[in-house]
Amino acid sequence: MLPRSDVQAGFAPDLNSFAELIRSLDGAALARPTRCDGWTVADVAAHIAGSMADVVAGRLEGAGSPEWTARQVDERRGRTASELADEVAGSAKVAEDLLAAFDDDAWAGPAPAGVAGTLGDGVLALWYDAYLHADDIRQAVGMASVRGPGLRASVVHVADVLTTNGWGPATVALDGLEEISVSGGSKERRITGDPLAFVLAATGRADPATIGLGPDVNIYAV
Repeated sequence: MLPRSDVQAGFAPDLNSFAELIRSLDGAALARPTRCDGWTVADVAAHIAGSMADVVAGRLEGAGSPEWTARQVDERRGRTASELADEVAGSAKVAEDLLAAFDDDAWAGPAPAGVAGTLGDGVLALWYDAYLHADDIRQAVGMASVRGPGLRASVVHVADVLTTNGWGPATVALDGLEEISVSGGSKERRITGDPLAFVLAATGRADPATIGLGPDVNIYAV
């Protein structure tokens, strides 16, 4: 788990960057297909806008389910880039204020409304989702990937999910990041290389064989 201070410092800025990314796109870019099966750029943007709006409003029933995400996309179909960006930016401000109110006990306590894990786990998952979907959009419209705190957060989240899934043991020792133990860690099995390549492979967006791993590393393939 990342320190609470790191998540508080990085999450809202990444949401605002997501909003500005969407705001920069024209109608043709919004209509482009993404590597998220069946979703256009507009659909990906609508999902992030909708999920953040739901979270800050406490609408968490079914959170993370296909039905939950499909509703978010359907409700925002036809909205402009500016409308979607404004919604994300508004949620980012609310999220920033909420995060500032949490202390260590709340952070380590259970997530609300039956969401699995701690409150901190839930916020980290939201940050990962926003970072990775921003990369999905950049890939779809021909922009370069952006690294930084969101990538580190995504690696930590993926490692946490792999541990929950029973994958490993292994030690994730990627370029420029601290080492992370998966399922207790392993001196014999060390995963090295590019952090973004690892995240893409572990989320079904790239062939894991390119980084020397098997298909079981895909956190969505359980």
